[in-house]
Amino acid sequence: MKYDFCVVGAGIVGLSTAYSLINKYPRSKIVVIEKEETFSKHQSGNNSNVIHSGIYYKPGSSKAVNCRKGYDLLLNFLKKYNIPHDICGKIIVANNKEEINQLMILYKRGKKNGLKDLKILEGHEIKEYEPFVKGLKAIHVPQAGITDYKLVSKKIYEILIHKGVEFKFNTKVVNIENKLNFNKITTFDCQKIKSDFVINVAGLYSDKLAELNFEIDYKIIPFRGEYYNLKPSASYLVNNLIYPVPDPNFPFLGVHFTRKINNLIESGPNAVFAFSREGYRKSIVNFKELFESILYIGFIKLIILYWKEGIAEMHRSISKQAYLKSLQKLIPKIKITDIYSGGAGVRAQAVKSNGEMVDDFLIISKNNIINVCNAPSPAATASFAIGEHISKLINK
Repeated sequence: MKYDFCVVGAGIVGLSTAYSLINKYPRSKIVVIEKEETFSKHQSGNNSNVIHSGIYYKPGSSKAVNCRKGYDLLLNFLKKYNIPHDICGKIIVANNKEEINQLMILYKRGKKNGLKDLKILEGHEIKEYEPFVKGLKAIHVPQAGITDYKLVSKKIYEILIHKGVEFKFNTKVVNIENKLNFNKITTFDCQKIKSDFVINVAGLYSDKLAELNFEIDYKIIPFRGEYYNLKPSASYLVNNLIYPVPDPNFPFLGVHFTRKINNLIESGPNAVFAFSREGYRKSIVNFKELFESILYIGFIKLIILYWKEGIAEMHRSISKQAYLKSLQKLIPKIKITDIYSGGAGVRAQAVKSNGEMVDDFLIISKNNIINVCNAPSPAATASFAIGEHISKLINK
């Protein structure tokens, strides 16, 4: 089995990479290998389904550049294939002086990142967009929207199948050997696959594959994001998307409200350390992965720096009342009887050995192997742009 390109991981970034490659090299032979029984089972299928505008990210960063480019590519794709979406806009709300200062930084970032028609709202103006939100100031971001990334993934998959891309599901990669003229991929069932190029987009396990051929100074640490849904009787409290001002020390956006494409109102996610890389519930514990995380020097340094925030997140995970207080900072009227437990996702967050959380997309390449090492939010929005970036790396 010999291929031109082997993509490991069938999340939305892996699918978009294969999509870019088959469009650029239509005669190439491409295989996508995925350990699950289907595509987009993890981060791609368990996120908030928001189309991000690019307001949060440092101008010139990989996140900023790819989010803005990916935004346009994604919208074109959604329109071309009639995939449900709504550019409904969002507000980012500040409730104290420190948050107002950070809000103005975001406003300037948004302008530098090319966002138009951003609007600073005073407290009384917030009510025009979200009548039940309490805030001193806010930014209205008209570019933000919602879609269903599972449907996006499904359409990409259908196109790839039509174009002759091969998929190997229920197939776990256990080794990648870089030979003189090709790469040899070995799977758990002892398949030997040869490929000129290997693109590792394995998400929560991307570091495991990267370290087979690279010296890396990071480890993927899993953070579970838990959601609460609003009952239909309380859905009137939210019109569209409502976000707090994020803590600048973390690459998380804070607990927020999202109207989904089916009009269900979702709140979340938090960001709590997971005891397994696929720990979608508190009860899921993988002791090998747990000890790998807690004994990692980078994680230890992270905990030393932010132990108070970590305890607060755990408390919010355990206590529905504590979670509710986070929601009430934005919508005071919401009651504990208005919310019920929803789903959860697990974020693959790269953490360096010095304790720093990688706050940008991280892609490294050498000897015809490309590793997507860190691709959390807004990777779904940016997925087509990331795929194009990878195809350019291969061209080089």
